[in-house]
Parts: sequence; structure tokens; C-alpha cells
Amino acid sequence: ATPAATATRRTRVLALPEARRAVAATVAFLVALPLQLTGTSAWLWAPLYAVAYGAGGWEPALEGLRALRTRTLDVDLLMIVAALGAAAIGQVMDGALLIVIFATSGALEALATARTEDSVRGLLDLAPATATLVTADGEQQVPTDRLRVGDEILVRPGERIGADGEVVDGAGEVDQATITGESLPVPKGAGDEVFAGTVNGPAGALRISVRRDPSDTVLARIVTLVEEASRTKAPTQLFIEKVEQRYAVGVVLATLTIFAVPLAFGADLTGALLRAMTFMIVASPCAVVLATMPPLLSAIANAGRHGVLVKSAVAMERLGQVDTVAYDKTGTLTEGTPRVLAVTPEQGFSEGELLALAASVEHRSEHPIARSVVEAARDRDLTFPEAEDFTSTPGRGVAATVSGRRVEIGAPARLLPTTATTDTATTMDTATDSGDGTTTVLVLVDGAPAGRIALADRPRPDAAAAVADLARLTGTPPVLLTGDGPGAAAGVAAAVGIDDVRAGLLPHEKAEAVRELALHGDRKVLVIGDGVNDAPALAAAHTGVAMGRAGADLALETADAVVVRDELAAVPRAVALSRRARRLVTQNLVIAGTCIAILTVWDLVGHLPLPLGVAGHEGSTILVALNGLRLLREKAW
Repeated sequence: ATPAATATRRTRVLALPEARRAVAATVAFLVALPLQLTGTSAWLWAPLYAVAYGAGGWEPALEGLRALRTRTLDVDLLMIVAALGAAAIGQVMDGALLIVIFATSGALEALATARTEDSVRGLLDLAPATATLVTADGEQQVPTDRLRVGDEILVRPGERIGADGEVVDGAGEVDQATITGESLPVPKGAGDEVFAGTVNGPAGALRISVRRDPSDTVLARIVTLVEEASRTKAPTQLFIEKVEQRYAVGVVLATLTIFAVPLAFGADLTGALLRAMTFMIVASPCAVVLATMPPLLSAIANAGRHGVLVKSAVAMERLGQVDTVAYDKTGTLTEGTPRVLAVTPEQGFSEGELLALAASVEHRSEHPIARSVVEAARDRDLTFPEAEDFTSTPGRGVAATVSGRRVEIGAPARLLPTTATTDTATTMDTATDSGDGTTTVLVLVDGAPAGRIALADRPRPDAAAAVADLARLTGTPPVLLTGDGPGAAAGVAAAVGIDDVRAGLLPHEKAEAVRELALHGDRKVLVIGDGVNDAPALAAAHTGVAMGRAGADLALETADAVVVRDELAAVPRAVALSRRARRLVTQNLVIAGTCIAILTVWDLVGHLPLPLGVAGHEGSTILVALNGLRLLREKAW
């Protein structure tokens, strides 16, 4: 229900005023441009350009005027002045193009902000609105925000838990992947801790004593962490934004000087105005803007064709800056679901017969282990008969009658009698979690051990290669941050080549670990994750990448990029592509800066004809745009 609930709260693109203004400006420009180029009367295309100016320019102009009140001058206002100046000397199309570029950029930024806010609000849907409060007078439904420490609540099978607390009665298996990232439901009994927003299994009710105020639950803290990190994480600014204040002030002062000084020495008004406006045109940062955007947008398009959706030019720029990588485990380095590794039958049973018996029983269960056993049987083309008298006991396992034989499946320590002394019992009486990430279930047939089945959440096939490629790109060893146990974490880390393992982390601890990595050596940390529990770390990181196929909505919205096809090997390619884009940005800035310098010096020292100034300005703009489009080629990936 959570993805659906979140989807209904998502802001539509055209609901944003910035998007509506950008669309209006772009449509008006695209209609006016061919009319102008084909020689149509100005009475047809001039009003359309006016619409583009008004739709895309009035908001930046208003913001720029407000900034002037605080004695600051930004490039947005300079763009409006340059656009109006271009229109004043007949270069209407140049000014309109500038307006469209900035209006579109503002709309994309507004959309990214709105979607992040939507996803944070949608996270709250994970926690139920009401809980069953147990009192001396019976049971009653109360809003979860009215629960207090010490209250007792009843959570029935299949219900979401409404508060952080401790189980005081009952037994069940709780799916807490949203909080800890564990791939399997965790057995819970008296004395065990549970978290708000997690889901009780299909069998077994839990009576829970509330241990934290609703405003201080782990889930509520995730929301707070994401909101705070989104507000406080300083956005990486593109080059033009970093120098906008000085550049804007410099151009304005230079333009006024070029206009006023000749007048003071007796020059005619028209000549002085023409020279000043020519300077404004050739000094306007159109080429600088296009020097930055086409390489980054081309890189975004190329990455998108290969299944990596980078959300903005800023995100693409940041991706190439990372020098340390931190991975989540479940669903990121691993497939996220357990798979059968080995089937070990006892004497009298074959592997196929044991697996078929287990699949007959597990076919009735919704447990992830059950689905894996059934899938393994089907992969081997085994046929398994229908089971009867199916029962499920939380904390113990499942049982059913198959072809007249009673078959039980569960944790070895729970199924075998504690007094068993046979060699078979001794070898089978191991913990369900072996400590290396492998889960073992025991199969009893008519009360006697028939064999065991080992399962594990396997690393993705491309995980080891992707980890090695990113380590080479960054030059620093990777880190594994997971809420799973140390044994499972160490097993996966060894398989993919990670030495630094930090296990058993709650969401806020993951975010703290990311901040520690960033402070140690002033690192720029890339976090790769997929779950709600990864969202604070994704928000705290310099750059966050989410696995998209099964990723939680909040992780997808918080991340700067999404790997749609869950191909981990695409991440190092995207990082390398971002670095190529950054190199092209540098090249383009040199080209644009050189052209602007030559044209402005020419205009200041000699007499730069307006048509030649416009041609040089537009020529440099086209050159840097074409240079940036090189990243659209397939071999750039």
C-alpha cells in the first residue's frame, strides 16, 4: 500500500508555477523561431517572443530586484538585463533563448525539490494512523500520535506496528527491512525490540509495550534526518553560479562605464549606447551557460539510455567528484531475496525428493524462505504433490501432511528435541543463522530428520566487478554500511572484495557513518542503497545512488541518481562519464572565456561592428554546444 499511497501524494509537474512558466516560454520561443527564420512578418513572431520574455523572465527579474534590496546582484538579473538589451538593439531571438534556458533550469530545480518533499511526506504513510491500545477495560483504537511510553498495544497478524517498543507477550516474525534492511523476517518474542512502521507476519499476534514517544520513533527520526540533510547539504553550484556575483557586478559596471565615459568626452548618444549594448551582448554569459549545460545534459541523456537516471546537471557534476564509496548490503550488493544454496538429504532421501517434500509444504506459506524453496524446486523441474493440514507456528516453522507423511520445516534448534543425542541430531542442531549469512532449515518427516536446506541472499553477479571498478576510480577502499548482522555482512563483503564492514547500523547510524567518512580526509562520499533505511545516508552523502527496481520510494526520491535496471556495474560507468563531462565543461569554459575576452577587448580598444559581435558571440555559443554534445555518442559510455 505504501508505493500507491506515496504516488497519490506526488506533485504533478504542471502543478508547479515554475514549470508552467518554463513551458509557456519554451513553446512561444519554438513557435516564433521558425516564423522569424522564414522571413514572416514581425507582427507574427514578435508577440510570441514577447510572451517568452514575459513568461520566463518576470520571476527571475522580480527575484533579482529583491536581491538588490539586500545589496546583492545575481546572474539571473544580469540575464534579464542582457536579454532586454539584446531586444533593444534588435537581437530579440538571442534574448529569448537566454530567457528559455534559465526558465527551464529553474523549473527542474523546483520539480526536484517538490518531489523530495513529497517522498518525505509519503514516508509517514509507513506508520499506521491508529493502534489497538490494550487497557483494563479492553481494547480500543487510538491514533498512534496519542500513544505514550508504557502503553501496551496489540498488533495482529499482517498489521503494521504503530510504535517502537518491546514485545511483552506473543510470538511472530516481523518484516523490518524498512528499518534495518534485513532480507528475511525476524522472529520476535517476549523481550525483543520492534520498530514502528514494520510489519507483523501472517501468523502470531504481538503485545507490545511502548518504549518511545511517537515523535521519537526510528521512523520519525528517519523523516527528520532526511529533511534536515536536504535543507543543510550545501548544493554544488555550477561554475557560473560560483562567480555570479563578481561577474554580474563587473559586467554591469563595465557596461555603464562604456556608455558614460564616451558621453563625458562628447560622443553622441546613439554611438555610446550602441557600443555599450554591443559590449553587453558579447559579454553576456550565453556561451558560458551552454559551456556548462550541454556536456552535463548529454551525459545525463547517455546515462539514461543505459539505465542510470541522473536527476539534474548538478547531480551529474557531483557524481564525478566522489572519492569514497559506501554500499548498503541487502538489495544493493545482494539480490535482496534468499536463494537455495545446498540441499543435504539424510539416508533414505534424495536431493530431489527432499526438495519436493519441502516445496509441497512451503507452497502454502508466504515466507521469503518458502518462496525460495518453491522456486528452487521449479527450477529443477520437480513435481510436488498437494499438501494437506497446513499449519504455521511463529518462531518454529511450518508443517503439513504430504502423501500421508507429516512434514515439518523450521529452524533446527526449534524442531529437534533438546534431548537428542544421535549423530544426526548433533550435526543438525545448529542455529538458523550460521553466522556467515547462510540460513539453514531442517526438514522432518514423521518426526525424523530427512535433511536440511541452506539458503542465502546471494551477491549480485556484477557486484565484485563493480566494487573493484569504483575502487580504481576513487582510489580509496570501499565501505559496507548495513543494518544486517555481522556474520551476513562479513560473508557478502568477502565475496565482493570489501574489507571495511560496519554492521548492525540503524538508519541514523548509517548517516552518522557517512558524515564521519566525509570528515576523515575531507572526502566526497558516494552512497549506494535501495531502502527506506538508506534514505538518511543518501541524503547526508555528497552523492546518493539508489537501486531502482525494488528500491523504496523515499530512497529513489532522495538519491541523486537511480539505477533503473539494478545493474551495479552501471555505477562506475556513470562516474567515469561524469568525469568526462567535467573535463568537457572545463574545455568549454576556456573556449567561451577566450571568445568573450577577445570580443570585449575588441569592442573596448577598437570598434567592433554589432553584426560581427553577434556572429562571434553566437559562433562561440554554437561551438561549445556542439562540443558538449559529443557525450551523446555511444562510445562515451
